[in-house]
Parts: sequence; structure tokens; C-alpha cells
Amino acid sequence: MPWASAKILIAGRGFSAVGLSEILSAAAVPKGSFYHWFRSKEQFGEALLEHHFESYLVEVDASLCAAGQTAQQRLLAFFSQWHASQSGDYPQARCLVVKLSAEVCDLSEAMRVVLERGTARVIDRLASCLAEGIATGELAACPDPAEVAQQLYQQWLGATLLCRVQRSAAPLDKALVQTVRWLESQAIDSRHKLNQVQLQSTH
Repeated sequence: MPWASAKILIAGRGFSAVGLSEILSAAAVPKGSFYHWFRSKEQFGEALLEHHFESYLVEVDASLCAAGQTAQQRLLAFFSQWHASQSGDYPQARCLVVKLSAEVCDLSEAMRVVLERGTARVIDRLASCLAEGIATGELAACPDPAEVAQQLYQQWLGATLLCRVQRSAAPLDKALVQTVRWLESQAIDSRHKLNQVQLQSTH
């Protein structure tokens, strides 16, 4: 299935607003072939979201699991890429989570479950990167890295939504500035605690 053309249509106009015939025409897929793979438009929507998350998680891992970089650098790379892809008016780069969450969660339980599972996987990766940074002493310790990861993800998801509402990149600009400041403060706190430990060990 040519997912890219379907994603551009749906990311631009929404799931309900795009008819099946329009999706098939854009993807150059005969209706008979479509029903060979999918029982309904809803099942196609599930598959589209699954494909979206599988592709997106490859990008996430490229940032958050990059070799030879600190956790702070990897987190900054991840959020910088988010800012770059979502602050412009590029339909092919628009986040399907932002576009479809409010729309389909009340229409399709199956699609809601895919969204829930996919976003949880992104948050898990953020939490793992945070936990690694804490374990190596690059970032200040926190009681629950998973909770911090969820807060960061919620902040960025909300900022992306506000960009659409305001037709401005300002919310994502602000989110990036706040995240950079937070990461810098975490690194400073970590170095301060390490210095305190070293001083105590010399006495």
C-alpha cells in the first residue's frame, strides 16, 4: 500500500473528511485490491497508524539511541527534530497523533488503541534515555523518569496542537527554549552533586 500519499491526505484534512475513493485514487490502488487487504476504511486507518508509528520510531531511535553522544545531546536532537518537522507547513511531515487523536478516539476504539500503544512506545524511549543519563551522572536524578518523559511528551504534543490553532510556530519555539533550559539545568545540577560528592570524599 502506498502509505505516503494516504498519509498526506489524512494529515492535511483528517480521517473522516477524506473519502475512500479519494485515498485509492491518490494511491493508484484499485478498489478490489484495497478490499483484499482491508475489510473497511477503519481497518485501513489502523494499519496506517501502525505504519506511521513503525516509521516514526525508527527516527526516534536514530536520535535517542545515537552512539557517542550524551543523553542530553540525544534528547536535544530528538526535540530539535520534532521542532523542525512540525513548525513548518509540510503536510507530509505533520504528526498524525495531533491530527487524528481528538477525531478518531471517539469514532474508532481500534484506532484509539493503536494511538495509545504507539504514543506509549515513544514515551518509553524518552524515559529510557532519561534513565540512562541519570545512571551515568549526565543528568540530575529524579524520582520517576517515566513521569518526566510523559510530561515532556505532553508538553510537545500540546505545543504542536497550538501551532495548528494559532497558525504559528511560536508554541514549538517556546517548547524548545524551555526544554533546552531544563536540560541545561539538569546537567548543572548533576555536576554540582558530583562535585559535592568529590569534596566530601576528600575530607
